[in-house]
Amino acid sequence: MKIKLIKYKIFKYYVLSANVVQGFVQRLQMTEHLYMMIIAAIIGIVGGFGAVAVKAGIHFISDLTFFGGVNLIDSVVKTPWYWVILIPAIGGAIVGPLVHFLGPETRGHGVPEVMHSVLTKGGIIRPRVAVIKAIASAVTIGTGGSVGKEGPIVQIGSSLGSMIGQFLRVPSSRLKILVGCGAAAGIAGAFNAPVAGALFAIEIILLDFAVSSFSPIVISAVIATVVSHGFEGNFAAFIVSNFEWVSPWEVLFYIVLGGLAGIVSYIFIKILYSFEDFWDNKIKIQPYIKPIIGGAIVGLTALIFPEIIGVGYDAINSAINNQGLSYNGLGNESLASMNSNFLNDSLWYMALVLIFVKMFASSITLASGLSGGIFAPSLFVGAMLGAFFGYVVNMFFPEYAAHPGAYSLVAMGGLVAGTTRAPITAILIVFELTKENDIILPLMLTCIGSVIVSTKLSRESIYTLKLLQKNINFKDRAESNVLKTIFVNDIINKSYKVISEVTKFSDVVSKLLSHKVPILFVHNSKQQLIGIITLNDIKDFLFERDELNEILIAGDIANSQYAYLHSELTCKEALAVLNKTGQECLPVLKNDGSLKQLGVVWRKDIDFAHQKELERLEITSDLATKIMLNNDEKQVHFLDGYLVSEVKVPKGLIGKSLIEARIRNNYGIDVLSIKQIVFDGLNSKNVIKAIPDATQILKENDILVVAGETEKINKFKSLS
Repeated sequence: MKIKLIKYKIFKYYVLSANVVQGFVQRLQMTEHLYMMIIAAIIGIVGGFGAVAVKAGIHFISDLTFFGGVNLIDSVVKTPWYWVILIPAIGGAIVGPLVHFLGPETRGHGVPEVMHSVLTKGGIIRPRVAVIKAIASAVTIGTGGSVGKEGPIVQIGSSLGSMIGQFLRVPSSRLKILVGCGAAAGIAGAFNAPVAGALFAIEIILLDFAVSSFSPIVISAVIATVVSHGFEGNFAAFIVSNFEWVSPWEVLFYIVLGGLAGIVSYIFIKILYSFEDFWDNKIKIQPYIKPIIGGAIVGLTALIFPEIIGVGYDAINSAINNQGLSYNGLGNESLASMNSNFLNDSLWYMALVLIFVKMFASSITLASGLSGGIFAPSLFVGAMLGAFFGYVVNMFFPEYAAHPGAYSLVAMGGLVAGTTRAPITAILIVFELTKENDIILPLMLTCIGSVIVSTKLSRESIYTLKLLQKNINFKDRAESNVLKTIFVNDIINKSYKVISEVTKFSDVVSKLLSHKVPILFVHNSKQQLIGIITLNDIKDFLFERDELNEILIAGDIANSQYAYLHSELTCKEALAVLNKTGQECLPVLKNDGSLKQLGVVWRKDIDFAHQKELERLEITSDLATKIMLNNDEKQVHFLDGYLVSEVKVPKGLIGKSLIEARIRNNYGIDVLSIKQIVFDGLNSKNVIKAIPDATQILKENDILVVAGETEKINKFKSLS
């Protein structure tokens, strides 16, 4: 009883606080743009401190577990072999139960989980995620887990952004932007990279380059970077001794390096998800036990390859500065006495081995249930690939090639681009990590080449493959929702070339060539469509044109096995038929079996309608948000004779889906969002369905936010 009373009081104070904040905003008569900017700045501050706190926690735990050396690799080498195995296992024993019982969504990378919340939950992330992810990641990495800190920091920042947005009752469409603000703040604070942080959020998390999203995300990234600078200074994460172009022939080397990076990216993705599938489905033990085993395996691997422990920045710095890797396996310090020349000579094959060892260690860490990101492992694998490639190039073309460290530096971006499929983010993040101006051109060549090759090998990135495994078709999501609301009848083109079935062959050729039309529609005497003719259909007859002119007619060569559409179909269904047939145009027939042609639909017309609809939704959703920010104002005039207004669902539409209601077609207005009343056991609250799915069922107490001509909206209101 006491626990319920405490929960009730917490909820009561939460609601009161949110109401106070909203009332303060309304009294200031704050514009939505300014309101979002202020929230974004707050998220930038909180996200920046979150990034600093996570990095401090990792260093603190790492200093407790591995100490006594000049860097982490040296400390691991000097640690007794049994502790190198036990420390990661102990980390797994802490993280396993924490993640399993308190926050299952904190398991793994972090970034796919944020994308999942944006795509399926409107940006809602539980507040506890920030705390649990911070502890789990700090313990995992601090005790030697072979993963990165960037993914966890992104999830923590996104969780904080979502928490602030939920507290302020921000609509779903804007809550997603605040989640992106948190992600941008996380990357910016982790790397001291504001530009890369902003683009990471837009290119990967939101998958949306809309202008309305960009401004608040940039504000968050900049503020988080300022916070990070205050604690750590404005220093590059990787110190580069020198980078230079040696010869124009290096363009070819960087193109080849891009191709190799794409192949290795594909291998990394396959290994990671193969390991996750194996650990999830083949190892039949309790999930909170698996991290202990995974940690122990990583520790065993580190006995021979200490470079794979933790984030791996020390090994990356050695590779990009053309220094020897500390191959001090089994804690044998006598190996450290090897002279530097031998280490440099051995770097090329050590780098090659470490590519696959790091993939193995990172995959084991994540597949077993430990918490961390794949961004740093991608940088590590890229650095080793570049070092190996650089040594090979220098063996054969020493007068035309830069030192191996230059290729190591560029390949880091190539791996990030190939695994994430975000080349712009990859280019900028490596540039901001190194502060090297001369690196931009080779980075562009390598990153774009990597993306092209990796995309050819696999459609999905290292993030989106996890979404696909959960049956979330993220690529078609926005397109499907919009295209489901546009019907073939809305975009049908009545201008098309019709010929009679008795048209002579020479006339068919003349019409195709002289009128520059790619397709002719052949009708019979009853005005029925009996087939279509394209240039491809007549090419075999062109050499015998004169002889066939009096023999062949259009009906003889028309392709009667054609695909067609009905006007009642949605553009999503029409696009599916176009994609299946590979054609750019399809005829539209009456849906009565009469074969009467109504017109044609072009792929370009669907694309144009889709783009116009997205632009319209972006503009009108901004206006709809103004209504949601000010509950006293139930309608907003935005053009002479047009308005955005709230309307109760008419009785005749209750129980129907949006696609069945066909509000746009029947009433000439657009549904922007739906307000639903939800009871949580204590109070009722409004839930906003921004840009609702076409399958959304209309309920009795729903409030529609609609846009259109004033006269039509008033007519629609009269139905309620």
